[in-house]
Amino acid sequence: MANFLEQLKTMTVVVADTGDFESMKRFKPRDSTTNPSLIAAAVALPQYEAVVKRGLAWAKKGGGSNAEMARRAVDRLSVEFGCEILKIIPGRVSTEVDARLSYDTEKSMAKARELIGLYEQEGIKRERVLIKLASTWEGIKAAEQLEKEGIHCNLTLLFGFHQAVACAEAKVTLISPFVGRILDWYLKSTGKASFAPPEDPGVVSVTKIYNYYKAYGYQTEVMGASFRNVGEITELAGCDLLTIAPKLLAELEGMQGTLQRKLDPAKSKPLASEKIHVDEATFAKLHLEDKMATDKLKEGIDGFAKAITDLEKQLEPRVAQA
Repeated sequence: MANFLEQLKTMTVVVADTGDFESMKRFKPRDSTTNPSLIAAAVALPQYEAVVKRGLAWAKKGGGSNAEMARRAVDRLSVEFGCEILKIIPGRVSTEVDARLSYDTEKSMAKARELIGLYEQEGIKRERVLIKLASTWEGIKAAEQLEKEGIHCNLTLLFGFHQAVACAEAKVTLISPFVGRILDWYLKSTGKASFAPPEDPGVVSVTKIYNYYKAYGYQTEVMGASFRNVGEITELAGCDLLTIAPKLLAELEGMQGTLQRKLDPAKSKPLASEKIHVDEATFAKLHLEDKMATDKLKEGIDGFAKAITDLEKQLEPRVAQA
């Protein structure tokens, strides 16, 4: 009998949440995603030295201060690693816009176009790249315009239903609701030690979004992300995509039995909540009322921003020596 990972791949697109090329070769995901933290970890590994040197040399050609060169190096390394990943996987790679731009629509769009331009210079078609943006109102509006330009977007740091509806109405390609981080907030706020997988607040949130999208015919894909345990993953079997860290992929690979499909577009309509419209004022109101989403979005942006700042500092001395 096929293991759980093999069964999951028959109903859900499995995405690797890693910058480790070797684990991608082992688990054979269709898509992959990167972020500054994953790149920082990869930069420290000797097997990626050639990739890093290429990125640093490119950044140095532009001149300027070490800090300016390091900023360019982060973008270039994101693309360098993205290109290497695309040699391994058949699908798409997600590449992140600087989280420090999360509340600036125009600058987010400019950075997205710049990243796509770097990929296209390397012969990578934009259809194989997803630009990651935070699910702020400004990020969603940036994605709405980028999608019209053929630049496909992955809206990340998504915690609230209002964010999901706004993304669907903006016709973004994909959203990444953060299952584990939602669970973290509820564990802390309730004092509970755990939730049963079907009652996990992150699982409940993604299930609600999935059923809503399918019932009302939205084309935006749902990719569950940020998992804490395999129970969350198996409860979302059938979701459009799931992005999973190598440790949990290995656990799924070692599990035997029958994996039951939990999410199914054919069964979504009776389970969907009432249809709503989310404009800017409604988004602001609902976001303010959702303390979990408010807390976790801010925390996530701050964390992503710190990761990119730390990576820039890590690269400053290296780019000077390139």
